[in-house]
Amino acid sequence: MSKLGDLGARLYRGEVGYDFIGKRKIWYGVSILITITAIVGLGVRGLNMGIDFEGGAVFTTPKTSVSAAKAEEYAENASGHDAIVQELGTGGLRIQIAGVDTGKSDDIAADLSKDLGIAQDKINADLVGPSWGDTIANKAWQGLAIFMVLVVIYLAIAFEWRMALAALVALVHDITITVGIYALVGFEVTPGTVIGLLTILGYSLYDTVVVFDSLKEQTKGIEKQTRWTYSEIANRSINSTLVRSINTTVVALLPVAGLLFIGGGFLGAGMLNDISLSLFVGLAAGAYSSIFIATPLVADLKEREPKMKALKKRVLAKRAASAAKAETAAAAVVGHQADGEPEEEPEDAAPAGAGPRNQPSRNRGRGRPSGKRR
Repeated sequence: MSKLGDLGARLYRGEVGYDFIGKRKIWYGVSILITITAIVGLGVRGLNMGIDFEGGAVFTTPKTSVSAAKAEEYAENASGHDAIVQELGTGGLRIQIAGVDTGKSDDIAADLSKDLGIAQDKINADLVGPSWGDTIANKAWQGLAIFMVLVVIYLAIAFEWRMALAALVALVHDITITVGIYALVGFEVTPGTVIGLLTILGYSLYDTVVVFDSLKEQTKGIEKQTRWTYSEIANRSINSTLVRSINTTVVALLPVAGLLFIGGGFLGAGMLNDISLSLFVGLAAGAYSSIFIATPLVADLKEREPKMKALKKRVLAKRAASAAKAETAAAAVVGHQADGEPEEEPEDAAPAGAGPRNQPSRNRGRGRPSGKRR
């Protein structure tokens, strides 16, 4: 068995483990700090909304020797707006200018034609109105709201409302961090970004439900025993599914990392960044929240119940009684050993285990034993 598999088996059996629940306040603090950073980045820098949401024009040119940096300068001078220029595999350029009125597109195309040395009829112009982007944004928010409501209803029925609330908090946590990273990095928000955000919710929810299912199974009849508290069983549930969550996350992150760092970074396929960054950040945040946020939050909510408080009191009382009994037994053993302790032997005493031949004879110097006279 591999080392990871052996570790997973030991975690499942409860032989080893990390105290996620006991140290939950540390991870709560980390999450709050990351979330505040994301919100500040969102408020200060804002999101770089793409042309699909703000409206504008996209100009595609045939093969040209003009660099992307130079074309970006030409586009900004011609339009008076910020431009994003990407080099295409055909050798041409994709020039994206947001916030441009449709009436000015012909003038911008004419200026670009002169600066780039390309005939105007060879430049393809695609126009997007801001109303279309508003429609897409509204549909995305509606889809997100419906998804959240359905998730809460399902988890409340399949598990309980505390788990539904914890899962909802974890999902909001993941979305906030992902959107904040977009604001800090400055990547463009496109419909692909929205698709990525909706996708990561499914992955995050999957990890959370796996842990919740294990927790539900292990807490059946919890009030009939006095060995474990709810928090301790919750901690075992996290540890027993830890390797599975890590494996699932790593397998999902590898292809996404390829899209983000190789496709979007080295190969310059900037359009891949739209969806790959949201997937990469969201998958990592989802794995984190399912382990460090959702289940510890459920344990916090459950421990507030009167019956769970009573269970914890019984468990601690039994442990205290067992500890006192063990201490008394240990003291009794020490006392018996002290009462029956042999006196210290002289330095010339025979070694322990020596036979009769090593002992001095009691008849030595007294003649022969009686009964055998001559």
